[in-house]
Amino acid sequence: MHSNTQSANSADTYSHRLAEIVGTAIGLLTLTLPLFVIGHYSSSSVQNDQLPITYNVKTNAD
Repeated sequence: MHSNTQSANSADTYSHRLAEIVGTAIGLLTLTLPLFVIGHYSSSSVQNDQLPITYNVKTNAD
């Protein structure tokens, strides 16, 4: 083995570390982003869509 092989290993270490960081970021986005989107759209639609229901009832005065 040559003593100069560490340069290739440090590049591999950097590549693996970068892959772990990117993978962790993708995992966190996959888990949290849908929750924020559902929370954002469900809270706004519930408040805006609940209109009071009123009925007009005609009464005949006999």
